[in-house]
Amino acid sequence: MSHSFNQLVNFNQAITSVNESSANILGAGEVEIVGAGCGQLDLMTIKAARIVSQAEALVYDSLVSSDILSLVSPDCQRHFVGKRCGQPSYKQDDINALLAKLALQGLKVVRLKGGDPHIFGRGAEESLYLAKKSIVSRFTPGVTAALGCASTTGIPLTYRGTARSVTLVTGTRFISEGNHQAPTQWKALLAAESTLVFYMGKEQATAISQGLMAVDAPAELSVAFVTNGGRPNQLVTFATVSNMADKASLIKDSGPTLIIIGEVVAVGQELTELLNNIDRSADAFGRYDMAEVVNG
Repeated sequence: MSHSFNQLVNFNQAITSVNESSANILGAGEVEIVGAGCGQLDLMTIKAARIVSQAEALVYDSLVSSDILSLVSPDCQRHFVGKRCGQPSYKQDDINALLAKLALQGLKVVRLKGGDPHIFGRGAEESLYLAKKSIVSRFTPGVTAALGCASTTGIPLTYRGTARSVTLVTGTRFISEGNHQAPTQWKALLAAESTLVFYMGKEQATAISQGLMAVDAPAELSVAFVTNGGRPNQLVTFATVSNMADKASLIKDSGPTLIIIGEVVAVGQELTELLNNIDRSADAFGRYDMAEVVNG
């Protein structure tokens, strides 16, 4: 019996146990906006999985994995809406209208998103639209990519004496508003003892590098590109601010890529190297998988 099958069986048993001890939490004609978490099924919360299994209509994004979709009832309506950067997707207005239409049909509707609905997920936009239509919506959190990718790669977002804060930035919007952001904006991002996390920023690596270098970011400041974070094919590419554009161009995988910038990346890189030198049969680290790593 495969590991993935055992994982699914155990997860379904957990969901069944929770279902038996609590009432159905999905109401007819209501919308639950759910975070699927970062990557695989076992990084999803039990509550989120339970809600997905009760859905009568599911509206989901491309970042939702196939093992999570296996929780959905065969009788559930499925509506795939895309939402991958640079790829064909439903327009947000059309998604809003679809959610309202399904709810007004009296269905138990689940809007399923990768990561967390409130971190660059437009969950609040959808909820506001539904509320203006007198449709009730609720939120179920998920592990956002910044947290998931940091944990699965061993990169701490905060570290005593090194990073006391974290800034989450959407690479597409921040850069698309002008590749030459005002120096004050880049300086604000480059705060002392802080970690920067860019969502959807791989295609903007050149602009990010130039912007940071323009405000005197150290050329050797550590950078990590995390592709397919939280999944079996996770890839970590280490770089620096000065060579991050070149490193980004070498990442051929089209999967979602998160960029982590800061001194904490060097901590994660050191941990990766140490773990790679440890006998994987040891009890403490035998099941520790740092995924594929490319050094800068």
